[in-house]
Amino acid sequence: MTDDGERGGGGAGEGAGAGEPVPSDSLKTFGAFVQGLREHAGLTRDAFATLVRFSKHTVESVELGRRMPDEEFVERAEVALGNTGALRRAYGHLTRQPGLAAWFREWARRERTAVSLCTYECRMVPGLLQSEAYARTLFENAVPPRTDKQVTDQLNARMERQQLLRERPTVPFSFIVAEAVFRERLGGVDVTRNMLDHVLASTEPRNMSLQIMPLGCEFHACLDGPVALLEGPDGKRYAYSEGQKIGRLISDLKEVAPLQQRYDTLRSQALNPAKSRALLERIRGAV
Repeated sequence: MTDDGERGGGGAGEGAGAGEPVPSDSLKTFGAFVQGLREHAGLTRDAFATLVRFSKHTVESVELGRRMPDEEFVERAEVALGNTGALRRAYGHLTRQPGLAAWFREWARRERTAVSLCTYECRMVPGLLQSEAYARTLFENAVPPRTDKQVTDQLNARMERQQLLRERPTVPFSFIVAEAVFRERLGGVDVTRNMLDHVLASTEPRNMSLQIMPLGCEFHACLDGPVALLEGPDGKRYAYSEGQKIGRLISDLKEVAPLQQRYDTLRSQALNPAKSRALLERIRGAV
């Protein structure tokens, strides 16, 4: 998605220009509050992470104001730190940087608890699969140009979001990507090689499925453009659609259903995961 949504200049999942949460004063203050309570309780980050059942990396990111905590984190932290209600009250005053659009904010929140996630992309590598150098190239190519600080903040946000893949190894992630995306050489040969290696490594786990929509295909169910779909823990399905400087979270089942149908059809039209991986390895070898 883009900066105002998920692609951020480049790639499903984060927000093209604004990025996922750029640290705000309230995020930093909340993080410092969590850290202070944890240290007062005599808990190391490792011990606290075990108690709240989140990774140490997530705990660190919250404490440093780099990550917006979700309600589940706050509730577990409350119990672990005395159940005084202080964290719940502080959580109610959290704000993000204004650049993160409200519609993407809601998608990002639901994404963290999804029981399945599907993404079709035909413009760039999806944000969850981008290498750091590739993502930086996308941000640095933004028009109008961004400041060095904006690029760094957005890059950190995108890399932080990718923890989702490592923290949720039992959630099925499905990606369908147009072959042309992998044949482009954004950033040059070294960036492209690194990106291809990163995608191959990121999609190795059993819960990851990568399919390539080959060049020259006669049938294509998603000609209207990229789309992301997820299923929440309550079984409800949502979709996210994005274009130039605009994105839309779709919750109406009547609208989500045909998008899900298109994605399911596209799965049958794309190369299967084994053939897709073989093609990606050939593309990598030719770079």
